[in-house]
Amino acid sequence: MEERRKVRRVSRLEILGPSTWQEFLSSERAVLVLGKSDCDNCTRWSAELGEWLAGAQVWPNVRFGKLMLDTPGLVAFKRGNPWVAELDMLPHTLIYRRGEIAKQFAGGGVERLESRLQRSEEHTSELQSPYV
Repeated sequence: MEERRKVRRVSRLEILGPSTWQEFLSSERAVLVLGKSDCDNCTRWSAELGEWLAGAQVWPNVRFGKLMLDTPGLVAFKRGNPWVAELDMLPHTLIYRRGEIAKQFAGGGVERLESRLQRSEEHTSELQSPYV
C-alpha cells in the first residue's frame, strides 16, 4: 500500500513541515529554501522561485521545497542540523544530492540557483565518469 505524503504544493514548490522534511531531503536531488514567516526577503524569494518553477519545465528531476524555521515541531530538523542556529541571513538555499548538502548560499535568485545546480550536476558527472 502506498503511503500518502502530507506535503502541500505551490506549483512545484513543496511547503515542508515536521512530518515531511526528512523524506524530502532523502530525495536523489532536492533544493531546500530555509526561511521564516516574518522575513520579507524569504517571501520574495519564495515568490520568485514559485514563478520560475511554474513558468517552464526546469530541472524536472529535482524537488524544490521550503521550510519555515519558525514552524512549530522542527526540533528534530534543528537537532540534526545544528548549523541552522548560526544562520544570520535568510533565506538560505541548499542543494541536496542523495541526502547530503552539495551546495548552499545565503539569499535567493534564480540565476544563482541555476548556476549552482548546473555546477552540482557537472561535478557529479565528473565524479561518475570513468575518464576523469
